[in-house]
Parts: sequence; C-alpha cells; structure tokens
Amino acid sequence: MSRLVSISLGLLILVAPPSRSAEREPWTTSKVVGSPEPPLPYVVEQTLRQIEWKRPIYALSVPGRKHLVVVEEGRGKKNPARARVVADDSQAGSTQLFLENEKLIYGLTFHPRFLENGHVYVFLNGPKPGQGKHNRISRFTVDANRTPQCDPTSEKIILEWPSAGHDGGDLCFGNDGMLYIATGDGTTDSDTNVAGQDVTNLNGGVLRIDVDSAKTEPYVIPKDNPFLEIPEARGELWAFGLRNPWRMSVDRVSGQIWVGNNGQDLWETAHLLGRGHNYGWSVYEGNHPFYLARKLGPAPFVPPTLEHHHREARSLTGGVVYRGKKHADLDGVYVYGDYETGKIWGAKHDGKRLLWNRELADTTLKIAGFANAPRGDLLVVDHGGGIYRLVPRPKPAENAPRPSEFPRVLSKTGVFRSTQDHVVAPGVVPYSINAPSWIDGATAERFIAIPGSAKMSFRDSHAFGLPEGTVLVQTLTRAGRRIETRLLTRQQNEWVGYSYIWNEGQTDAALAPPEGAEIERVVDEGGHPWRVPSRAECIACHSRAAQYVLGVTARQLDRSVEISGRRQSQLEHFATIGIFDEAPKPKHAALVDPYDDTAPTEARARTYLHVNCAPCHVEAGGGNANMDLRVDRENEDLRTIDHHPRHQTFGIQNALLIASGDPDRSVLVERLARSDSGRMPPLGPSRTDDAAVQLMRQWIRTLDPRRKTIRDWTVADLAPHLDELGQGRSFESGKKAFETAGCQQCHRFRGKGGGVGPDLSAKGKKWRTDRSYLLESLINPSKTIDATFATTVIVTARGAVLNGRIESETDKTIVLRTMDAFAKPIHIPKSNVAQRTLSKSSTMPEDTLNFLQRDQILDLLAYLLANGEKDAAAFR
Repeated sequence: MSRLVSISLGLLILVAPPSRSAEREPWTTSKVVGSPEPPLPYVVEQTLRQIEWKRPIYALSVPGRKHLVVVEEGRGKKNPARARVVADDSQAGSTQLFLENEKLIYGLTFHPRFLENGHVYVFLNGPKPGQGKHNRISRFTVDANRTPQCDPTSEKIILEWPSAGHDGGDLCFGNDGMLYIATGDGTTDSDTNVAGQDVTNLNGGVLRIDVDSAKTEPYVIPKDNPFLEIPEARGELWAFGLRNPWRMSVDRVSGQIWVGNNGQDLWETAHLLGRGHNYGWSVYEGNHPFYLARKLGPAPFVPPTLEHHHREARSLTGGVVYRGKKHADLDGVYVYGDYETGKIWGAKHDGKRLLWNRELADTTLKIAGFANAPRGDLLVVDHGGGIYRLVPRPKPAENAPRPSEFPRVLSKTGVFRSTQDHVVAPGVVPYSINAPSWIDGATAERFIAIPGSAKMSFRDSHAFGLPEGTVLVQTLTRAGRRIETRLLTRQQNEWVGYSYIWNEGQTDAALAPPEGAEIERVVDEGGHPWRVPSRAECIACHSRAAQYVLGVTARQLDRSVEISGRRQSQLEHFATIGIFDEAPKPKHAALVDPYDDTAPTEARARTYLHVNCAPCHVEAGGGNANMDLRVDRENEDLRTIDHHPRHQTFGIQNALLIASGDPDRSVLVERLARSDSGRMPPLGPSRTDDAAVQLMRQWIRTLDPRRKTIRDWTVADLAPHLDELGQGRSFESGKKAFETAGCQQCHRFRGKGGGVGPDLSAKGKKWRTDRSYLLESLINPSKTIDATFATTVIVTARGAVLNGRIESETDKTIVLRTMDAFAKPIHIPKSNVAQRTLSKSSTMPEDTLNFLQRDQILDLLAYLLANGEKDAAAFR
C-alpha cells in the first residue's frame, strides 16, 4: 500500500507548476470541440420567437385550425398555469388565453368530435383539501367556431386519484375513440408504495376509459379492457408497470400509441403501448432487474420498445410520430428526446418490429415535449423558454471555412506542448488529489484546462462549477509506461469522455473508438488485457448523481503540495494563479488516502467507499440499492451496516451488506473480492484491489457486533408463550424486530416492503388469525409454501438445475430470471426441459429469528397479528 502512495507523491513533484505567484497563462489552444463522429442530420431553430414563453412544457395542434395550444408551467394563485393559443406562424406576435388554472396543467387533448362538441380534456395536478395532492382529469367546453377559449365554469371532473410525485401527466384519444391516460407511480423515488405492479390502484400505468357511452357517470370502463376479471383490480387499467410516463401520443395513420417513460437509476425507456402489457417497474427498470424481491403483477413482463442508458439520456421525453411533407425521411418516424442532454432520436416501427433507431440532433434545449404543427413542422418545446422546430442541418456555404477535424491523436488536442515528453501546454494546470480511486493498479497524472479567462466556482460540498470548454485530463501509467490519457470535456453544457491510447514508442496516443478497446500488450497478473472504457461508460461513472466531476472537489483538492521547492495549500495556489472566481474557504475535512496505512482504519475504509462506490451508491445514482456511501454520512446512515442485501447473497449464510464484526458474512467484502459479474464496481476494473479487500475486512472487524445469534429457535421453544401475545407486548419492539430481521425485503406490511412474499397485512389470511400458523411460518418457512410465491425449478435434459422466476413463456421457450440481479435471463427451449416443479425450499432463510431474544419474537408476532396497530381484538 505504501508503494502506491510514494509513486503518487513522486508524480506530483514532477508535474508541479514552476512558479507560485505567476498568474496562469490563458489556455487558448483547445481543439477538443465538437464530435469525432459524422455530423447529425438535424438541428433546431427557434420559431414563434416574438412571443415571450415562460417555462413551456406542452404543445398541441388545434383541430381544424392553423393554431397551436402551448402550456406554460405554473402553480398556485400567484402563478397560475396557463395554456395559450397562438397562430402556427413563425412571425406570430400575440396569443390568446385558452385556459388558466391554479393547478399544474400537465397536458390536454381534444375530443375526436371537437369541432362538433367543443370538448377538451385536461390533465391537472394539485392539492385536494385535506387529502394531499391528486391527479385530476377534467373536461372543459370551448367555442370551437372562433379562436377557442375554455369556459372555466364548464369544468366537469371525469376522474381523480392520489399522486404525490411521478404523476405521469398526459392523455390522448386513440383511433378507437377511447381516452388513454398516462399515470406515474405516485411517489418520488424507488416506487416506495410498490404501485407499479399493483393493479388495484390507478398509479403506474396507462388507463383507458370511454367518455362517450356514459349516461349518468363521467365515464364507463370498456368491456375489452384487460384486467376486468382480476379480483380488486382497477378495470380502467390498459397497461401497467411504468415509473413516470412523460408524454404520450397517438399516430392517427397507424393507430400506434407511444409512451415515453422516465427511468430512475440507469435506464430511460419508450414503449409502443399494448393491451395488458406489464412494463416491469419496479421489479425491472427498462429491461434490467431493479428490485427482484418485488412480485410481478398479473401479466408477464414486456421489455421496452426503446431503451437508453443514463450515459446518453437522463430524463426521457416522449415524442410524436411525424407526419408531414417537409421531412420525407421522417414520415412515420417516432421522434423523441431527452430533457437533460437535449438529444433527439428517431425510431421507425412497423407495428411488429423496430426497423431502426438513431440519433437525429444534439441540442442545448430542456426538451419537455414535441408536437406536429398544422403547417407540417415538427416542434420541440424547450422548458428553458422557447418553441423550436426540427430542420435539416444546413449545408455549409461554398466559401465557408471547413470546421476543424476532431483530433484523432493526443498531440492535436492542444493539451500538451510536447506530447512525447508529457509536458502540458501553457494554461493547463496540474493538480493532485487526496484519495485516488482504484484503476487496476495504475497511477494517474491529472490536469485541468479552463479556456481563456474563464474561472471555476468554489463549492464546499459539491463538485466545483466548471465553465463551458473545460477539459479534465488524466494520464494512466503502469509499470513505468503510459497506457492511456482520458479527457473529460464540457461541451454544450454536457460532459463527454474521450480516451487516447499510447503507442508502443510512447511518442503519441490515438483516439480510442466509441465502443472502447482492449490493449492486448498491457495485461495484469491474470493475463487480462487493459480495458479502455467506451465513451458511454465514462459518463456511467461521471453521472448526474455524482455531479459528473469526481476529483475536482474541496475534499479531494484541499491538500499540501510542493511547488518550487516549498509546500503550500493547493487550493490557495489555485486562487493565486487565478483559477477561482472567489477565494476558496473549505469547511469540511479533507479525504485521507485509503492506501495510507498510517491513517485511521475507518477513515480509510469510508474514503475508499466514497471515491469508488458513492458515485453510483447514492439516491438515484444508478447503484440500484438503498445505500448511501458518501463519506459525510454517519455509519448508521449508510444503510449498509447490519442491513439485509436486496439482491444477491452469493450463498453466504445469514448474509448482510456489512455484518458488524464479521467480514465473512459481509456481502460488501464479497463484491470487492470477486472478478465475475457480481464484482463491484461493475465497470472499469478487471483486477481485484487486494489491499482494499483487506482494508474492508479490517474495518468491519472493528465494528461492534449488533446482530448476534441468540439461539436456534424451534416451534416448541415458543409455542407455550403464544397466550402471552395480548399481555403488555411492545409494539415498538415488534416493529423494530420486523425491520431488522429483514422481513420487509420480501413481505408487504402496512403498505410498505417487497412483494415476493405474502402480504402480511392482508385481511382474511390464516396468518392473521392463527398464532401457531404464523409462528410455524417464521420458524420453518419451507414447511408450507404458497404456490403464488414459490420459485420454479427446471432440470434440463443434460441435468442442469435452474431455479428462479418465470419471466415469460411461449409454446417453445421459457424465460427464467434467477434472483441474481446481475445475471441475464435464461432462455430455455421447452424441448430441453426434462423436469419442471415448484421449489420446495422457501426463499426466506430458516434462521431469520435466531438473533432475536424470546421477548423480541413475541413482540414481533403481536405486531404482525395486530396488523401494526394496538388492536386488542386481534388476540381474542
């Protein structure tokens, strides 16, 4: 460990700037602009520019007229939401109010016979007195014979349901005349209500109702809706398993209905809507496991039609199928985009299969919606304050200067004055960090290049604010030879990563392909070639949750460095040479070096988790876990120490994420030590960081054990005490035992928890009235297994034994999903199935109660039998 530290300090001395007091020279030689790939075929240009738009979020053509309705965000009496009518004319200079409402107007749609009845249906969201926030579908009437305006007194409420976030927010009439409504899961993170797979509520799906056939009610449920025969299911549901469907549209020519869906950790999706489809949330995110311990609803999982990783999209906005003559190549193409990155894609689907899907444009817009304009334009709604239209990229004028080619070799980037000698250009500033991440044993030299006179903003708790055009540079060296130089560049307010691979002679480096590469001449002890990440993989770690920039933070840069023979604060040096726009004043403790064995063990371990794991393992960071591994969290707030794993346990008996005092039962140690698909981190390293594994084991041993085996409890031990359940038991103790025993991982109770086991709060179930049955279920969970929750065991013709959940099944194939969240589904031909049975072993561990005292177990039983309430009737 000390060897790595000494090498890092040596590199710092080599790259230190020559003068303490000299102002930095402006860096003006950057060639890292644009893209090395061919130009995209489309760009956007602003239209309706004479009108001031305030945070527009929606646009829609008015039937029978050359007009548009544009919705502007707003909420409350002082800032009501507004929908305005404007002529479809780029030179239009005025608008007319269509609708104003104190609630948020998410979207609207016109009745198919709007020109006859004047009906418009609006999706609203806002507080309902005494009941929290609700979604509301209302019908308004307008005078369709003149420039339309809603009569506010004509509002008729069609449908309402509670939603405290992820509201969905769109609606449209299908070619069948039915009204389709997109709803979100109703929460703000991770589907905490597990509404996505629960068809007994209206959240997390698409509804389909008939507003024309109703006589006394606002609507009727169509008789061909798919879930009418399922007990307690809401018949309005047409499809379910969506997180936050943002924008839905119908193509009048094909009848296709497309739904865009915001992802959470890693994946953004779009779906070609189908009857009875289950899109998987929150068991799956897109086509990938999210919480496999949650039970799928009453329909097989249907993968998304389109899917984008967060490295290229981070908040997908559903679009429209373009129909028009202006862009013949886009006729019948579904055009959609992304709010965060401004990218726009197109996809052509013939109703049976996806024909193509490619990027069309890369913009700086905050894309909130799309619309087909009456005069044939495809409009893009910019939440930042404008309406744009998609247009072909202009051909350069004959006498226009040719744009400079993106540098294919490192020496052409403008970063280095001498690439061969690794001497940076004037204005490129070296820096070093306190806590290096693990990069397969390589060391790194780091530089920052800020263009011209621009400066970065100091932020004490977050990544520093870096201006447009900034380039961060990292050269990786192992065994005395440079392997690659990585550039992270800020372009169009996005961060993009590029890698350059050094040649054998160490004179220059060539741009790696977009998909990355393997360098066969650079191998580790196990013979694995060096893996150069793809450009997409760079942004997977430099993620939104990590604020994209990992090392340029106060905790990392607040350190003493040697400059011109004397040591000084690196942050003060940066201020002296004019990098900061204000003097840095760090308030938080700097990170320690995790490889410095003279530093405190816990500080080293927590720092290692912070720099290597926390970029993903934070809220909505892509780690698909409930943990938060940032260094500024207290140990009890990490949600790892003595917490049950939500995913794979690797066969570890009584496994915990971190088992205090016992590294052998700690899944975190196993993750770091593995070299297969279960390794953490999953991207980048192929070589195990043995020093980190030993560090984690050392730290975990110092943690005071909180969970000790008390006794191997049997039914006979506890049955004589069942009569004591109604006598002064502690419900608070029972609740705590329920949580710490990990019951909520699989079981729903009082509206929370997983769904892969029975709902313990369900009324009329045997465990709610029979104390002996409940005790037996906890002590011997495999004695009686509800077939609904049993896994399937398949023995193949060659004798392989596979165990998991049936994800889907056809006449020829079974798709089996094991409980390993990192494993791909297994496709098994039915001709290869020798035996198929339900498992006789419960997924619940046999020793779940063995670390609880007798009174804690009795408190747990009382808490469950009383349904979490102090209900004496439960014990009569």
